[in-house]
Amino acid sequence: MRTRTHLARGLAALAGLLLAAMGVVTLASPQAAAAMCTAGTTSDFNGDGVADTAIADPDATVNGAKQAGLVRVVLGGGKGVSEISQATTGMSAAPETGDSFGVSVAAYDADGDGCSDLVVGAPYEDVVQDGVNVVNAGAIFIVHGTPTGIGAGSKIEGYTQRGLDSTTAIEASDWFGFSLKAGSTASGAPYLIVGVPGENVTVDGKTYSDAGCIEYVQGSTKKPLSQNDPDIPGVVEANDRFGYSLAGTNRYFAVGSPGEAIGDKKFAGGVAVFNHTLSNGMPTPLLGLDQDSTGIAGAPEAGDGFGTSISMTGYRPSDQTYNSDVLLAIGMPGEDVGTLADAGGVAVVRVQPSGAYTQVTAMDGSTVDDLEGDAVAGDFMGQRVAITNTDTSVVTTSATVRLAVGEPGKDTASVKDAGAVHIFRPLDTAIGAADKQLTRGSGLPGTATARDYTGMALVAGSTNLYVGVPHSKASATSKGVLYVVPWTNIDGNTSTGTTTYQPGSGGLPNEGTAFGAMQ
Repeated sequence: MRTRTHLARGLAALAGLLLAAMGVVTLASPQAAAAMCTAGTTSDFNGDGVADTAIADPDATVNGAKQAGLVRVVLGGGKGVSEISQATTGMSAAPETGDSFGVSVAAYDADGDGCSDLVVGAPYEDVVQDGVNVVNAGAIFIVHGTPTGIGAGSKIEGYTQRGLDSTTAIEASDWFGFSLKAGSTASGAPYLIVGVPGENVTVDGKTYSDAGCIEYVQGSTKKPLSQNDPDIPGVVEANDRFGYSLAGTNRYFAVGSPGEAIGDKKFAGGVAVFNHTLSNGMPTPLLGLDQDSTGIAGAPEAGDGFGTSISMTGYRPSDQTYNSDVLLAIGMPGEDVGTLADAGGVAVVRVQPSGAYTQVTAMDGSTVDDLEGDAVAGDFMGQRVAITNTDTSVVTTSATVRLAVGEPGKDTASVKDAGAVHIFRPLDTAIGAADKQLTRGSGLPGTATARDYTGMALVAGSTNLYVGVPHSKASATSKGVLYVVPWTNIDGNTSTGTTTYQPGSGGLPNEGTAFGAMQ
């Protein structure tokens, strides 16, 4: 039996689980591109130039172990489905009840061979250290892609926090791997960021529980970062949960600490922004944001959870030939709107290389004219946010940027907690002029059912929006479902052209519990 704490009330309790023990290996060194691998396509695990889709089911039963968790990879071009779990040959751990392998996932080319590699987080993994079982210390696994696919036959690396970074310690309830972000920098160096929101941080002899940290890896550089490091915004406090959420591009990354206290307002939340330029062995801190920051709408309140979910995309100004800036979307699902508790909200901020920032929009369900749907208590707007620039090769305009905002507590006219995904063009002057609210049966396939919590799982790509409904209660999708929706589809307000992945169809085994979990 594990005891877990949660940052946001209500629906936040749906995210997270895990445990087990493993050996330690070292990161692979860069190597020449493997035969048949074609670098350049995101999430291309077999390197054939066609994007693949990794879909987690962290509650799946594996070898009889309930909630052991797994990830299924659907290879593009109809080349098959792979299953990856702690039962996969080469893993340094075994599936156990409650592991929930797959709560976090990320993809990047870790070894430079042209095939994408999959990173899977197991933040509640129990780790045996010096004969002692350290509960919920956490672990990550890097599963390398190959020209023949991924999974069986792949090189697999397993890391505890100390295994990744020998300067750190393994402690109970660190939640190493709760969040993940990976990619390559503007110079082409691979980077990996691992959230450790349960890390205890000691300052001047006093230990602050669950202050949180991240592990940052770029090339041979490995650096643990917390709010106790030089120039990192914020003050180390208990329950900050620095590292709970992560976002990044090739030039910047951001770290959410939704438990951050602002003044006497506990769990108000904050976000720190960095660039990948290394100085004195660490990435460069640029700024800190919260609702007490100049130019950021609203006021910090207890339980807002500012930074519970964050997302980033590149921004190219008209006077530049590349995406020098970034747009950062910040969810605050615990935001009260008037007397409506936990109605939620979201802000979008443009960040420049100097660290200068401008809020380009902020919204909740009551402050925007012509918005589809009104704010309702318990909507949890902003529980997930996903922003994308659909064409980074041109000057950024309102026409190229899309923002998806999850509202997992949203009711339809007849169904409670069916959930919804709200779509915006965040650079529009009138943010409500072209917004759309997607629900199952209206813009999304399927039928809305009570407690589906649609909007709990969102990922935005330049071509498609990925909407997972891992908690679907509809009989046809009771094991979970993932919708891959083209942005052009959303603009046309039709579900035609949407790809549906669900257990029992399209080559996927007819097994699952929370299929479609994505972050």
